[in-house]
Amino acid sequence: MRRESMTPDELLKQLKSNSSRKIQTTLDAIYKVCSEQRERSIDDYSIATIARLGAGHGVPAAQSIRNKSGEKYRALIKSFEDSSPVKDLSKGKGHSQDWIDEIANPKHKLLAKIQASELNAAEKKLREIIPPNQRIDVYDHKSLSLDSEHKLTGLERTALEYLISDKFMNKWKFKESDYGEVLDSEGNVVFKVATIDALKKALRFL
Repeated sequence: MRRESMTPDELLKQLKSNSSRKIQTTLDAIYKVCSEQRERSIDDYSIATIARLGAGHGVPAAQSIRNKSGEKYRALIKSFEDSSPVKDLSKGKGHSQDWIDEIANPKHKLLAKIQASELNAAEKKLREIIPPNQRIDVYDHKSLSLDSEHKLTGLERTALEYLISDKFMNKWKFKESDYGEVLDSEGNVVFKVATIDALKKALRFL
């Protein structure tokens, strides 16, 4: 079997044919995230990006995909990367790409083309959303002061910090899954996906 000649659809079916239900579900989640990247015309199929976009939607953490057990996941991601060539940017409006062609290192040239492609796609999307000459003011929420009633009190902050501390996790023999859940010693879900991230965000901004 020559995987390099398969389309992502064909490879997905092949990989799922002899996999457990859990692996099949994960493959479907990765396939969905990669397909969405393709629909957005973004040629970034790095493991880190796919894991980040799929966090909370069934895609494992980047390290889990890179592990030996993640071989099938890497193969599926690679099939999208191989079947999605970087667009010819020389025809792009408003941006000269001559400097990219002067890059000697092939790997660096490819990365530069990917970044330029993403920039063009983002600018096109903005032109579709934002009317010409419209002014948009962006405020950094970090610079805004919150009313005291919206801030965490000392006791509230201590309580949240304890929930994400090693002391709390070790005391109850909890551990974090590849999907970001917190599980007990029997594998039951104690905190749902994104709970830890939500607590950290609250501590950072409140």
